[in-house]
Amino acid sequence: MVNLGTKIKELKERQEKAILGGGEKAIAKQIAMGKLPVRARINALLDEGSFHEYDMFIEHDAREFGMDGKELPGDGVVIGTGTIHGHAVAIYAQDFTVAGGSLGSMHARKIVKMMDYALRMRIPLIGINDSGGARIQEGVNSLAGYGEIFFRNTLNSGVIPQISVILGPCAGGAVYSPALTDFVFVVENISKMFITGPEVIKSVLGEEISMEELGGARVHSEITGNAHFYAKTEQECFEQIKTLLSYIPWNNKDVNDTSKAKKAPSKKYDIEKIVPIDPTKPYDVRDVIRAITDGADFFEVQEKWAANIVIGYGHMGGRTIGFVANQPMVMAGVLDCDSSDKAARFIRFCDAFNIPLVTLEDMPGYLPGVDQEHAGVIRHGAKMLYAYSEATVPCVTVIIRKAYGGGYIAMNSRHLRADFVCAWPMAEIAVMGPEGAANIIFRKEIMEASDPEAMRKQKVKEYKEKFANPYVAAAKGYVDTVIEPKDTRKFILHAIEVSKNKQVGRPNKKHGIPPF
Repeated sequence: MVNLGTKIKELKERQEKAILGGGEKAIAKQIAMGKLPVRARINALLDEGSFHEYDMFIEHDAREFGMDGKELPGDGVVIGTGTIHGHAVAIYAQDFTVAGGSLGSMHARKIVKMMDYALRMRIPLIGINDSGGARIQEGVNSLAGYGEIFFRNTLNSGVIPQISVILGPCAGGAVYSPALTDFVFVVENISKMFITGPEVIKSVLGEEISMEELGGARVHSEITGNAHFYAKTEQECFEQIKTLLSYIPWNNKDVNDTSKAKKAPSKKYDIEKIVPIDPTKPYDVRDVIRAITDGADFFEVQEKWAANIVIGYGHMGGRTIGFVANQPMVMAGVLDCDSSDKAARFIRFCDAFNIPLVTLEDMPGYLPGVDQEHAGVIRHGAKMLYAYSEATVPCVTVIIRKAYGGGYIAMNSRHLRADFVCAWPMAEIAVMGPEGAANIIFRKEIMEASDPEAMRKQKVKEYKEKFANPYVAAAKGYVDTVIEPKDTRKFILHAIEVSKNKQVGRPNKKHGIPPF
């Protein structure tokens, strides 16, 4: 007679077999490469003991090319739910020890199940990617699986946070799911992302390149901008994810304003000593952010890419704030193709998830040059204009020093419907810099003067006094107030509190058409 003990023993045996995945040798090989086993990854990321696994006993349904005789435990992917900071998340993690983590129809079905669950329960979705790509033996069924995943990435977008963690290869069509998610995490010497691998490139173009040089973690963090966070180890990566989730809300109906206790600003950063009055001298705008946030709190996003603009999260009054700031230390903080893309996507995420936006402006305009024009700076720059114009969350802009030309408009000016705009006393708001403007406006007087250089300096000074200051814009109501730098935090906190119940009317339409 079969008893409960027998049934439990059978269950444990099946569980042990599934957990072993592709076998001890395959697991040892992963560990030797600096990679944790699949369930160890999940447990390292989630709160201790919180993971609940589903569909452990799923079996693949492929029958061609000898697949009918193969066993693939869990079909190469582990799915389930757990908690981070005590709040529920949905997670899936591909197991490279099982058929290289390749995606077949049942593998895709498991991922899709978690994507649907995350959307239905309004909880974040985390995907750990470590896969050789589509399972060739399953043909179009594999491609169909990717299509179902891409569709759900798009459906979930703006409703729940979607996080992709690249902890191994991610090639071909598989890379489009991470590209559709909100944040991509990569790890040095482990993460690989590319559409076509080195062998294909060599056969088609005759060019030789390593996987690391083609699509390694540093490439996507510094050159392509496909990755948002870079880590040296998997554990560091998991800590970054936990930190990110301490800032962002769990869904688009939630407001993350209680994740950290309210703290006073740090005395380490004196805002009046950070920024030089001379507009030609650089400074680190991140220090300005740290000077106004709770306890110098700032978590930067895409730190290594398009560094002429800084984006990230901080807490002010215990509430999460999204910061967009020109970085005078890099290219004088100009806007270009990449920085416009970087800012626009961040703005749209913050707007979708009810995170107030603070813009710190100090820039001479758009980067001039043939390369930028031919790269489509008009189209890329327009993305930023569109993102700010469409935003309905509280928006506050602080003009620190330079605000010239189209850049002044693009950095969330009053004209794009910023709720509050303030300027520091040394702010210069004009069509262009004083030197360039004087050379154009007073060209004739300068050329005809007995001392052209002295005349030029005189005209530059005259232009500065008349136009390159915050008071002309303030006189027109384009700037709400001119404040002392030390009052910046106070102004922002008040502005966000006043606008926290902001409501904006928009024309009835299916959707807008951004300059993609």
